[in-house]
Amino acid sequence: MRRTARLRTALVRTAAAAGTALAVVAVALTAQGAQRQDPGPGDATATAPGISGITVTRRTGGGFEALVVHDSKKPGEPRISRYAHRPGKAPRVVPLDWRGAGEPVDLEAVDRVPGRSGEYIALASEGIGYRVRDAGDAGVEVLDLFPLPGISEGDNFEGFALAPTARPGVMVAVWADRGQDDRPATLYAARMVLNQYGEPRFGPVRTAELRAPYPALDVRHASDLTITATGELLVSSASDPGDEGPFDSAVYRAGHVGLDDAGTVRLTLAEAPRTRATFEGHKVEALACVPGTRQAAIGTDDEANGGALLTAALCG
Repeated sequence: MRRTARLRTALVRTAAAAGTALAVVAVALTAQGAQRQDPGPGDATATAPGISGITVTRRTGGGFEALVVHDSKKPGEPRISRYAHRPGKAPRVVPLDWRGAGEPVDLEAVDRVPGRSGEYIALASEGIGYRVRDAGDAGVEVLDLFPLPGISEGDNFEGFALAPTARPGVMVAVWADRGQDDRPATLYAARMVLNQYGEPRFGPVRTAELRAPYPALDVRHASDLTITATGELLVSSASDPGDEGPFDSAVYRAGHVGLDDAGTVRLTLAEAPRTRATFEGHKVEALACVPGTRQAAIGTDDEANGGALLTAALCG
């Protein structure tokens, strides 16, 4: 069922000691249309800076913790942060040190590595992946850098997701060039394993083109993506006419991905992708399912207006 969701983001930010943490004030998410959704406190929160990718690291009672990445390009700007979502309490965003390699430029996605506790892959828009380890208060440590396979000239990647399979050590990886207006997004999918040194190795790459059902103007057809527990592909899209907006976004069902009995990746896109929710006035760039729930964590990068993170029942 399609919903039109609006975030009322009267942003209130308080810098914590030494400027390393931000206390953020919860604002309300209202879903309008055929069905009304009434979230509790903390379901939508203002953050700074904007969010370009997210992965949920663990559930905490009624909330969750997550790693979020930022599309920073200048030295010294935050690349990755820890986010604590606590319903009924002020959430916290803590920038983390980036250790073990030079600062990446334009991180656009992040996901946890199935079966590898504390390990994640962050993706820069040029198609370079960073396998990192969460070192707690010490920040994140880069373990490996690698290029994605099958990159085409002009690709601008904004989505990356991993999913476990029934085969031990074998994952499905999906990544997406965002597309722009008349140029559709291109989705890539492949088997992925980690060798004895923890380096990613990919199988044959499948590709498919995708156009977002909404919005219609200045559209990035795939601003992020996630894979649900059943293999469904959820994709976000965004209208971005420039840093001043106005922005508009959606999350839609795009198809399914998984391994067949022979261990071959199957990427099947819907003939008519179905919009699950729209977000007027916001540029959605981050999308992840909260494990064990139907909730999706959705992050926005609203440029001069900072960012916001909300939850909505879109998974499953």
